[in-house]
Amino acid sequence: MRPKRGPQSNDLRPEYAFDHSKAVRGKYYRRFIQEGANVAVLEPDIAAAFRDSAAVNDALRSLLQVSETTRRITRRSGRSRRRSAGDATADAGRGG
Repeated sequence: MRPKRGPQSNDLRPEYAFDHSKAVRGKYYRRFIQEGANVAVLEPDIAAAFRDSAAVNDALRSLLQVSETTRRITRRSGRSRRRSAGDATADAGRGG
């Protein structure tokens, strides 16, 4: 048999009293956004591949570096730009 419990009181100690009517929803939201804090939620299979947030950041920085390098390689240079019909007419007048 279980021992009987004494009467439970719903009263909290005075130091734990909190007036919920004065609470502000999203009080720190603006500061959080201004500081540039953001949260990305990873799928469980992706999260399992990384030991901590620093490892995720390193992987993303590496991906960005590869992406930037690839973009520079595939970007056309300014000299190989195709000339428009207006450019060809102007060159013909110069004898070029």
